[in-house]
Amino acid sequence: MNRRTVLRAGAGLLAGGAVAAAPAAAADPTDGWTQTSFTYSWQKPWNLDLGDRHSYSGGVHRMWVYATDEPFEEGSSTDPRTEMRWKVDYTTGDRMWDADVYLPAGTDGASFVQILRTVHPSGTPATDIMLNVYDTGGGTVRRYDGTVLKTGAYDTWFNVKIAHQASSGTGTVKVYFDDSLVLTVDDRGPATRYFKNGVYNHGSGRAEARFRNIAYWTR
Repeated sequence: MNRRTVLRAGAGLLAGGAVAAAPAAAADPTDGWTQTSFTYSWQKPWNLDLGDRHSYSGGVHRMWVYATDEPFEEGSSTDPRTEMRWKVDYTTGDRMWDADVYLPAGTDGASFVQILRTVHPSGTPATDIMLNVYDTGGGTVRRYDGTVLKTGAYDTWFNVKIAHQASSGTGTVKVYFDDSLVLTVDDRGPATRYFKNGVYNHGSGRAEARFRNIAYWTR
């Protein structure tokens, strides 16, 4: 094969002069989904006003909490949080949480989005998934405290989508960062659940997360 033939082949020309088709573009995770309205309530330290742990400006929700803060209900044994509790409870169907997320440096051991199982069989977990950030690798995002999904997450905006195909049995959860699939896992079985986002501090010191372009999708 002469040099000209090699170059033509490298340019994607097939025998007979046909041009090889370009690779298909990756599908948008929201293709086939419908953006849907949603409402939410707030969970924050019970003895503080929301404005003490939340601000909203320029389309950005900023939420923070300290490890020494009170839980969201007086007498609760849970960790302190400032979170949006989405009021779109569901048991089955396809649902997607979507937002741009910013995690400031130093936030360590905090959950910033989760699917909470508010009604579930005894002995089964309370969540289908939690995404946590840790103060390693310039900000490491993990599924719970295990699988690494992203490093270098601090001090930069990135898009997060969590698509849940919930069923009466075991469903599927997919996580996308900047529209690239980074995780596919089974959920924890039948339940009534809802999305939450904010900052739920399982670590020490101050934890913060910011959100913009928050959207809800169904199909």
